[in-house]
Parts: sequence; C-alpha cells; structure tokens
Amino acid sequence: MTHVTHEIIPPFFDQDSKILILGSIPSKKSREAQFYYMHPQNRFWKILELLFHETIEDKKTFLKFHHIALWDVIASCDIESSSDATIKNVIPNDISEILTSANIKMIFTTGKTAEKYYQKYIYPKTKRKTICLPSTSPANCRLSQDDLLESWKVILEFLKEE
Repeated sequence: MTHVTHEIIPPFFDQDSKILILGSIPSKKSREAQFYYMHPQNRFWKILELLFHETIEDKKTFLKFHHIALWDVIASCDIESSSDATIKNVIPNDISEILTSANIKMIFTTGKTAEKYYQKYIYPKTKRKTICLPSTSPANCRLSQDDLLESWKVILEFLKEE
C-alpha cells in the first residue's frame, strides 16, 4: 500500500465551467504526468473526442472551451498501485471552491468508486446530486467504447448554451 495525496494535481476549472467530472483519485500514470486520465489505456480522452467530434490537441484548452471542470473525490488515501478496490483511509477533497466559483449545472462521477466516496463524504455537505458515468479506466473492460460513448452523451445536455 502507498499513501497517495492529491496535492500534485490541482482541480481544473474556471468560472465558466458548467459541469464537474470527478474521478476517485489519479492513477500512478496521471500522478507522474501531473494531469487527469493520463494512463495510455484510459478511454476518457478518446470518449470526449468522439462526443465532441474533434481531436484533442491540448487537453486544458479543450476543457476550458467546453466548460468542463475536472477533479477527484479523494484528497488522500492508501492504495495499492492504481487499484480503486484497494482504497483505504480516505480523506475527501473539498469541492466547495469549485461550486462557489463556477456555475456548475451537474456533477458527474466516473465509476462506482468515485460515486461511493462522493455519496459518503461530499454529498452530505453539498446536497448536490450526481450522475454516475461508467468508468473509462482500463480496469472497466466489460464496456465497449460504443457503450461508454452512449452513456457519456448525457454530459452534452448540461453543456448546452442557455
């Protein structure tokens, strides 16, 4: 088990963010690259490319343009490699800064682990409901790319201009 703290990758958002996508905690590859969903087999960025019908050249520019905020539910924990199933001793992130600084219409969690810890630690404080999206992690190989894409289309509803 390794004790992992999230301070190496800050939340990614700005005042124009409309949706917040929360993972559990960054993988080892993401921590090394110091940004989200950087494991080469994680399908997160590919799903976004397909949803928006564009190639993502610069991840941060893409997220800002589409009003997407990213962070994770967990601030620190003990974990074996990058296996969510081994998470213990969770300290949650405080997402209040994002919620007060941006006009977040909906919070999405990526996978059952992020949803579980959101409901346990963050929902009691924020009373903000989430939509749980299937994980894009390589560990979630039971869902095809098409299945993921279909499930993830829901984010588009919350990104429409008003």
